Amino acid sequence: MTETIPPVTAAMLIIGNEVLSGRTQDKNLAFVAGALGEIGVDMREVRIVQDEMDEVVGAVNALRARYTYVFTTGGIGPTHDDITADCIAAAFGVKLEMHPIAVQLLEAHYEAQDIEFNAARARMARIPEGASLIDNPVSTAPGFRIENVHVMAGVPKIMQAMMENILPTLQGGETLSSITVTAQVPEGSIAEAMEKLQGKYPDLSIGLYPFYGADGAGVSVVARGTDEAALAQVEQSVKALFTKMGMALIERPAPSELLKA
Repeated sequence: MTETIPPVTAAMLIIGNEVLSGRTQDKNLAFVAGALGEIGVDMREVRIVQDEMDEVVGAVNALRARYTYVFTTGGIGPTHDDITADCIAAAFGVKLEMHPIAVQLLEAHYEAQDIEFNAARARMARIPEGASLIDNPVSTAPGFRIENVHVMAGVPKIMQAMMENILPTLQGGETLSSITVTAQVPEGSIAEAMEKLQGKYPDLSIGLYPFYGADGAGVSVVARGTDEAALAQVEQSVKALFTKMGMALIERPAPSELLKA
């Protein structure tokens, strides 16, 4: 009997009033989800919350209890509204303290630039008791990890550097594979057939991604899962359906690739 490997799951918590207001567009989700997917960690949920203690604490506690890993972005800078560290400490019921290594790193960083290491910049060295640091090779101010929660900066370049340091420490699962079949047909014309196909393969995720162009409406059928044989069967079934409908297949990037463009 083949041993079933339990899924390794993740959630992302995006923290910041500027994201909710639309002034800042989040550019981190696609990177984090893609990086996790490559090692078999399945992103299951994403939340965006404002810079409010109760909101952040409630979201962190809900997500860390439900998923293998939680990744937060935003709110660890030097200003008064950067309260993520305070919120994480409150969520875990621990003290927030000046981390000696973080202080040393920041002092050296600002001294090298002949910039004052003032109280505001020192805020970035406040780390919840028991947490370990996440290296920041871009701007020095570290992120941190406490139990299954990883706390990172919101600036994409810094967040990506932190994430690259986190990835080797994670326990991955079975890597997801996917197939994509595309045709110039409205999604409503195949919705019922795809619903039946999903019922036949409950361990796969089958999604429909519509698009519109000069030739009218089209759809990409994307199936994801760990069972390569089942994916191949779904691919053949979808192709057979399109052929029966008299629809030629179209070469088109998968939706995940379009997100990267």
